[in-house]
Amino acid sequence: MMKQISKPKSKVVRRNRLIAYTFLLPNILGFLIFILIPVIASFVMSFTTWNGFGKIEFIGLENYKNLFFDENFRISFINSILFTVISVPITLFLSVLIAIALNKGIRFVKVFRTAVFLPYVTATIAVAAVWQLIFNPSMGPINGFLMTLGIDNPPGWLSSPSWALVSVSIVYIWHSIGYYMILFLAGLQGIPNYLYEAADLDGAGAVSKFFNVTLPMLSPIVFFTTIIGVINSFKVFDLIYILTNGGPGRSTHVLVYDIYNTAFKQFEYGYASSMAYVLFMLILLFAFFQFKGQKKWGNE
Repeated sequence: MMKQISKPKSKVVRRNRLIAYTFLLPNILGFLIFILIPVIASFVMSFTTWNGFGKIEFIGLENYKNLFFDENFRISFINSILFTVISVPITLFLSVLIAIALNKGIRFVKVFRTAVFLPYVTATIAVAAVWQLIFNPSMGPINGFLMTLGIDNPPGWLSSPSWALVSVSIVYIWHSIGYYMILFLAGLQGIPNYLYEAADLDGAGAVSKFFNVTLPMLSPIVFFTTIIGVINSFKVFDLIYILTNGGPGRSTHVLVYDIYNTAFKQFEYGYASSMAYVLFMLILLFAFFQFKGQKKWGNE
């Protein structure tokens, strides 16, 4: 009797598995064709030299060795680090402040939440076009305002080698704040009220409650947003391509832009692949140390 009962069940299980795999098949094929296979192919290509047309020549670690002596790569690497150091902390800090303000239940909170989030869903081309006008050295409103304050020689912003990377960082921060604000706002709304009530009974002030209640309870969100923020900052390309095209000079050359130039303008696909994997290892190392730090913080 037990065997007769198990046979129909096994048929149902096999049918359910077949249905599940059928639904999963498009995603699995998409992952294999568009992600896994290109990743493996680019890793193999990083040990070769190829211009896209001729013969593929295996050269071992030569591409990786050349990166240490490549001035363009060194400048791009430093610019990527600077861009991340400037943009990520400021973005997360402002996102937390805005989320706390919106979590207080102020009037028209939905309007403010939409206004802050709107830049994130706006097309990058539109964002870049607007900020090019804002940063215009002669007709832009920023320099116009600075001149009214008595500053005769305001910065050239996007046209200045000293200010171009900072200018792109400002646009990136403005464009990204809304996304991280939503994440922090969700985290804040999940903090139990009794923790703040207990802090009030202990006589804690606003600053004390932030560092002893809010920030520890937001630690998972802070961890997640830091990882995502660093990855996104190292991946920035579209804003730089539209706003400065890597210039003036090489002041806004970042790693992804340099990889694009090397692969699709200089047609050095093997060398570009090695640069991409150095970027991958850089992000992986940061994520590893971040996970270690988060684990230690959690244990404490």
